[in-house]
Amino acid sequence: MPRGTMKWVGHIALVALALLAFFASTRAQDKPPVVYVAPIEGIIDLGLAPFVKRVLDEAAAAGAAAVVLEINTFGGRVDAAVQIRDALLNSPVRTIAFVNKRAISAGALIALASENMVMTGGATIGAATPVQMGQPGAQSESVGEKTVSYVKKEFRATAESRKRPPLLAEAMVDADVEIKGVIEKGKLLTLTTEEALKHKLIDHRADTLEAALEMLGIAAPEIRHASTNWAETVVRFLTHPVVSSLLITIAMLGIILEMRTPGFGIPGGLGLTSLALFFWGHWLVQLAGWEELLLGVAGLILLAIEVLVIPGFGLAGVLGVIAIVASLVLSLVGPGFTMTFMLVAAGRVVLALLLALLASLVLLRFLPRLPFGRRLILNRGLAAAEGYASAPEIDAQWLGKTGLASSPLRPAGIADIDGRRVDVVSDGEHIDAGQFIRVTRVDGNRVVVRRISNINEKE
Repeated sequence: MPRGTMKWVGHIALVALALLAFFASTRAQDKPPVVYVAPIEGIIDLGLAPFVKRVLDEAAAAGAAAVVLEINTFGGRVDAAVQIRDALLNSPVRTIAFVNKRAISAGALIALASENMVMTGGATIGAATPVQMGQPGAQSESVGEKTVSYVKKEFRATAESRKRPPLLAEAMVDADVEIKGVIEKGKLLTLTTEEALKHKLIDHRADTLEAALEMLGIAAPEIRHASTNWAETVVRFLTHPVVSSLLITIAMLGIILEMRTPGFGIPGGLGLTSLALFFWGHWLVQLAGWEELLLGVAGLILLAIEVLVIPGFGLAGVLGVIAIVASLVLSLVGPGFTMTFMLVAAGRVVLALLLALLASLVLLRFLPRLPFGRRLILNRGLAAAEGYASAPEIDAQWLGKTGLASSPLRPAGIADIDGRRVDVVSDGEHIDAGQFIRVTRVDGNRVVVRRISNINEKE
């Protein structure tokens, strides 16, 4: 091919490539920008953090123009808000906080961590001092100075990173912060929409999401509403403070009932299932790790040794209970916890344990009297007329006599009656060695006894 012809072919190819690039860019410009919208509502718990992180990752992978957090919350856990705050600050995607209608406490930290902030008319933001949650129905209590100082600096650092007034952020947490013309000492800062605009805490006021996006330069976007998937919903449910406390109570109740009754049945299975659900939920939100799981398993092993191998309730049982309680407490506190948070978590576990003990006492006392309980407990004699062998004479002689348990009855064991060792079975309750017993009935070759307070107790 002549040299001149090759030169023309090269020019034509360059022009064709330029036209293709132009049309491709024009087509890309015609495509509307993508905006993800994630709701931040209700209690801010540790199950919410994985959801926000997932939405941010999906938006980054899709090349989205922004992620909008539509906030309407009275707050929740500080450690959960800190996880969301870190994810927002590290996200490559533009983040927008659309406060509709309130961002209180932990919700204020999430809003401050967003790149842009817009509030609807009549909205509020602030009142973020940390408190210690009491039991249901009880008032919240103030936390120590150390916790307030930590949360205050988290708010200040977040505001500084987003070029917002840091003193306003601090005044939301600490009532000792005074800002002339804004808030006096001794009061926490909460701002309305108009006040937040006046003090340049937020960018705009808008009553709809579309209007907010247009003010921020995102016109006619493709809006994709994100929602929690089934796994995130289950995790949020399991880590809810009320639900997690209930799981602890059921787990402890099942373990206690299993230790007081022979074999392995419904109480033990229910207790282990509740314990597994508790640790699984807190594992997924990165509260429980291998250390907590191994500590809990070690506690269960020690309790099993106490019940099956070592008579009575001694060192192994005490260490087992301590290990399980410690694993539960550690699974309720997050990284960077303070002593206040540790005491709150310990109080929740101890309360759950006390409730389990009370419930076990009630069940062990009244369950045999209930129709359902009577179907679970064999308390009817088997008559010879029905085809069963009657008690041998040598065993029948013990009926009504009293003695002493020579070994623990769980429920079978040895008793000393009239100076002779007799194989006996308790009537369902655990009887320790050295306690007085009375023979209540003889079924075949089973000598059934019950515990009495003293050798002279009458029937």
